[in-house]
Amino acid sequence: MEEDKVMNENQDAEAVDEVTKAQEPKVIKFDELDPNFKYEIQAEPSGEFITRCYACGTCTASCPVRAIEDTFNPRRIIHMALLGMKEQVLASEFVWLCSTCYACHERCPQDVRITEMMNALKNLAVKNGYIHPAFTAQIDLIQGHGRLYEADAFVNKKRAKIELPELTESPDPIKAIFKATGLYLYSSEAKEAGGASTDADAGAATKPEGSKDE
Repeated sequence: MEEDKVMNENQDAEAVDEVTKAQEPKVIKFDELDPNFKYEIQAEPSGEFITRCYACGTCTASCPVRAIEDTFNPRRIIHMALLGMKEQVLASEFVWLCSTCYACHERCPQDVRITEMMNALKNLAVKNGYIHPAFTAQIDLIQGHGRLYEADAFVNKKRAKIELPELTESPDPIKAIFKATGLYLYSSEAKEAGGASTDADAGAATKPEGSKDE
């Protein structure tokens, strides 16, 4: 009984600590802010209008993603970006949760064009090395099949019923485009090849001097 009492007291104390931590105000350190971040966003296509925002909250109230995911808050994302919280914005999953429904875009009284601005943030995130797994998965699919969805026998059978031509996969031209534009570097194939190359280089670098290959 005594052990149970002590255990319950410890659990209560932990619960109180968690509540206290949740209620603690979050501190923004000015020396960690990047005042040029908003200008980086404005330099991206569709990011030009971010400074029009006056935080009315229409975007957040209109957002269907917000209705099921409390962490997604378009107004907060814009406010963080304007403050210069570059790393917190680009490293978060916020920008990748946008469903591009354009509800906020159509209702924004300042014409901030939030949906398109989210695309600008995604581009900046990738340029800064913050790549969401969903982004890599889409690259792999398009590179592997020449389209986002595989054109399998089931799809072609349905197309034949309505007298549409058969779809054939042609991934090689897509891979060539990806390599020309740099998107290939973000694919799983490129990362695996890079990892293998790095391992080989590391092995060569650590080989004892004077040793011979078998």
